[in-house]
Order: sequence, then structure tokens, then C-alpha cells
Amino acid sequence: MFITYLVVAVVTIAINGGMAIADFARADFVLANSAAVRFPRSLIPVAGALKGAGALGVLIGLLGARPIGIAAALGLVLYFAIALVVHVRTGVIRNIAFPGAYFAFAAATLALAVAGR
Repeated sequence: MFITYLVVAVVTIAINGGMAIADFARADFVLANSAAVRFPRSLIPVAGALKGAGALGVLIGLLGARPIGIAAALGLVLYFAIALVVHVRTGVIRNIAFPGAYFAFAAATLALAVAGR
């Protein structure tokens, strides 16, 4: 079970850390997607900070502070649940697989962290 948790958590860390960097860099695809779902440009750094904090928290959880990892994974689950709702409400379905995949990895990380090692 620990190997599964490790792999899923590392993927969660990598994808959220990568997206945080893309948010802070204001990558073209981030700006385009944000505009499509009517997410204010001024909040993109906040979104990056949330994703980065989630990735860091999951890493800290892997390193032994399990409650922090659980809280971080829960935060990512909530973040991406909201992102999915925003995509559906704005009708931007063409790329919903991305927040869906991030949500799935965060949820799997949360479930495996709660289940124990």
C-alpha cells in the first residue's frame, strides 16, 4: 500500500508543482484557460500559491507529517472540485480532463493518506 501511496503522491506533487510554476510564469495556456473560464488574471498568482502549497504539503506528509499531507491533499481536492464546477458552469468542457485528472490524483492521495501506510 505504501508504494501505491508514494507513486500517487509523487505524481500529485509533480503535477501541482508544475502547474504552480506555470501559474507564476503566466504561461500562455494558463492565461488562455483562465480567460475562457472568466478567472481574473489578478488571481492567477493566488491559484499558483494554492497549488504550490498543496504540493509542498503533500511532500511534507510523505516525509512523515501525515496530518499535514492529509490537509494538503484535502485542500487540493477542494480546489479542483471548484475548478471542475467552474469549467462546467462556464461551458468550457474541451479541456475539463486536466482539472479532472488533478482532482483524481488529489483524491487518490487523500484516500491513501487517510487509509494509512
